[in-house]
Amino acid sequence: MNIPYAYIAPELTVVATAVLVLLLDLKIRKKVVTAWLAILGLGIAYYFSLRLQGVTANLFSGMYSLDGFALFFKFLACFVAGVIILSSIESRQLPFLYAGEYYSLLLFACLGIMLLSAATDLLSIYIALELLALSCYALVGITKTDPKSSEAALKYFLLGAVASGTMLFGISYLYGLSGSTNLVYISQVRFGPGRSPLELLAVLFILAGFGFKIAMVPFHMWCPDTYEGAPTPITAFLSVGPKAAGFAVLLRTYLTAFAGIRVDWVMVVAVLSALTMTLGNVVALTQTNIKRMLAYSSIAQAGYILIGFVVSSGIGLSGVLLYLFAYLFMNIGAFVVVIIVSNFLDSEEIKDYAGLSQRAPGIALALVVFLWSLAGLPPTGGFIGKFFVFAGAIQSGYLWLAVVGVLNSVVSIFYYFNVVRQMYFTKSAFSWPAPRYTLLTSVMLACLVLTLVMGLYPEPFIRVARTAVEVWAQF
Repeated sequence: MNIPYAYIAPELTVVATAVLVLLLDLKIRKKVVTAWLAILGLGIAYYFSLRLQGVTANLFSGMYSLDGFALFFKFLACFVAGVIILSSIESRQLPFLYAGEYYSLLLFACLGIMLLSAATDLLSIYIALELLALSCYALVGITKTDPKSSEAALKYFLLGAVASGTMLFGISYLYGLSGSTNLVYISQVRFGPGRSPLELLAVLFILAGFGFKIAMVPFHMWCPDTYEGAPTPITAFLSVGPKAAGFAVLLRTYLTAFAGIRVDWVMVVAVLSALTMTLGNVVALTQTNIKRMLAYSSIAQAGYILIGFVVSSGIGLSGVLLYLFAYLFMNIGAFVVVIIVSNFLDSEEIKDYAGLSQRAPGIALALVVFLWSLAGLPPTGGFIGKFFVFAGAIQSGYLWLAVVGVLNSVVSIFYYFNVVRQMYFTKSAFSWPAPRYTLLTSVMLACLVLTLVMGLYPEPFIRVARTAVEVWAQF
């Protein structure tokens, strides 16, 4: 088995950087150096990924795939990890006594996303999923002296262990029935006429494990408490990184191994999609903490993205990736604003955003754009993502699901614009100077520009998304 190292150069670079950051942290006093070293490693991994465009290969005896779909998520993983590291440098919530461990764990989580998106065997999927999960558990509890952080990490770990065990149970069923864990082989030897009920049970068990990662109802219970208790940069990472990885493995597994029984699971996922977006939006209406509000918003967003997975057509699948693109920019941007405000006020209550437009008009305006995009209003990236998934649903005969999505989008406007109301129409109870954070402001502006560019000129993003899903759909 001769595998050119160039094919796995991005993964090797991330591993080497994570280990180097951890070792150099023992000798370097200026902890910010480890952050820039981590960003440099991610930049090199991104470069190696660019060089692999157009390459298609099956590696490690069919357990790992190199294709446009995997490369899309490698780019996304490097971008997310880099942005979170930049946002972490100026955050007051993180103990830089553990800087080496923190940045190393972020890099290993990034590696987990890269591996998970390319895994084509149930065992490699499980190992990559656990690498990502264990890194995230540790990141949530990185502030050891904060009781809320420790509680959030414990809840996340316990519920995650149950979800992983359930998924592993389904994998064991499939292996016993097919004699293999390879996705392509399973699709060829199982799921024909007269299939066993155990096969369908295995499919549902595996859906539970993936559903936990994307915070799909009823596997969403960990999300609000974990988002609130974790340091805000980690909350931003959890809202985008593991969710993107969950959708990547969901698409690859179900459209490869379980495509032959799509008729059996598609309606289950459609109903769960409707429940997910409805519960997320309705419960978000009553939230007073902005991180909990964004947590329920994240649950609702997962419901919208699931519409594209239900459709599983060209426009639906490209809509999933476009939505993930848009969600990356707008959600991280919103959380960067939360970091800036909490640095000054030491508060995450929505009522404390009162008068932000007078104190920091630029930051308030940026948050308005991010919330506008999360609501799916034009001309933003969020509108483009929703347009594609809703159009795919209508085109494929799921009109009822598109209607549920539109109605939920209307509901979401109420809680998003409650924050806007506080910022622009309520007087501030605090006296604090306009924030001056170079890195945080730069990240916020980058996310703001990309959110608007994607809404005003979506063609390059659409082209990238279509190329990535050509493994299943031809355009």
